Amino acid sequence: MGNEERFSRDAVLRARALLLASEWPSLRERVGAYRVLAEVSPRAYLPKLTQALGEWAREQGDPEHRQSLYAEVVDVLRRLGAEVPDGARQLRFALRGYEHALFTAGRRAEGRVVCEELAETEPYGRFAVVLAEEGRHAEAAELYGRHLRSDSTGGTDWARIEWAAELDAAGRHEEALRAFEHLVEDSRGRAAADRAPLASLVWKLNEYARMLRAVGRPAEEAAARREILALLARLARDGEPVIWSDIRGTWSTLFALSGRGAEPAATPESPQPPFGSHLQHGWSPDTLEAFFASVAALEEEAAALRESGDPAGAAVAHRRLTLRRALHWETTGRRSEETLGRALDEGVTLARNLPGDDDAVARALTDRAMYLVAAKRYAEALADFTEAYADLAGAHADVTEADALRDQAAPIVTRT
Repeated sequence: MGNEERFSRDAVLRARALLLASEWPSLRERVGAYRVLAEVSPRAYLPKLTQALGEWAREQGDPEHRQSLYAEVVDVLRRLGAEVPDGARQLRFALRGYEHALFTAGRRAEGRVVCEELAETEPYGRFAVVLAEEGRHAEAAELYGRHLRSDSTGGTDWARIEWAAELDAAGRHEEALRAFEHLVEDSRGRAAADRAPLASLVWKLNEYARMLRAVGRPAEEAAARREILALLARLARDGEPVIWSDIRGTWSTLFALSGRGAEPAATPESPQPPFGSHLQHGWSPDTLEAFFASVAALEEEAAALRESGDPAGAAVAHRRLTLRRALHWETTGRRSEETLGRALDEGVTLARNLPGDDDAVARALTDRAMYLVAAKRYAEALADFTEAYADLAGAHADVTEADALRDQAAPIVTRT
């Protein structure tokens, strides 16, 4: 077994001597030796070659060099992997590294092909994310649908949020609403049994209310918002009933999803973030880098719109900027909390300066309320959301109900 003809006996002997020398060879030297010996004795040396190449690839700052090393690992494993017991597992591991390196190097089409291959034997989520980034929402929705049940018994919360987001982006709004409704129902049951945080249910209900509003179902939207008010009142009074680990990712992901309509449409030539997917659950490195690199341009755009006397445009640009800051906060810890809080305060101020736009004020107050829940400042969150609900009720429903809600909120409204 092996390929004695490709390498001379001398080359094999030199490689073995190098590895047996008293002085441990460098990583580059080891890779060279393992390249020779893996061809001759795959079972013994192929695992060592793939490990050394992977280690070398991870050290590379140049994306092209990194992907070329992973490409070599994949090529060797395709040819010789069947000769080692865990060759298939090693190939999948190498393909994951190769795919990431291709996206980092800007070779998206090649990376997508690798993602599709991996989806045949591994969880499908990464390939679904790539499809979403390229605006192929119908295909992504179908992929989720093949793996998830239409009721609340299949898939994680994250997968179901992603599925609903892709259904919605594909124009299948009623199906998206049903999928999200099942998620909300399941979350209600788990929260009632103290198996899920109340805060997570609040955020999901807020997204559900937004979706109901988009399809023109005001009575159900109002019911969802009243449920949020009740939950916020309970949180303000008693706090979370049980202790949970950090759950800010649910808020930041749903907040980002709410802003998808203000972002450019995704295409294969101009990919955009997979809104609805947590940024650590498969965003491609090129998409992630471009999204956060846009912060400086958005800051300039928002400032220019304020100076030009376009408060509505400034409010839109500011919210897009705030979404990015929210995702940054969620990934960097409390270091950026003060910056994010100021951005949400400014969003409320900008909305209040829009003449007669109660919807904009309600949206800005709701944005801040959901953040305050993530920050565990429940009384302030209740105040903001109560005022937001009152604004919506005054604009679209019963003015008497709106006045009553304003009176209820007045004693604890302390923010701008």
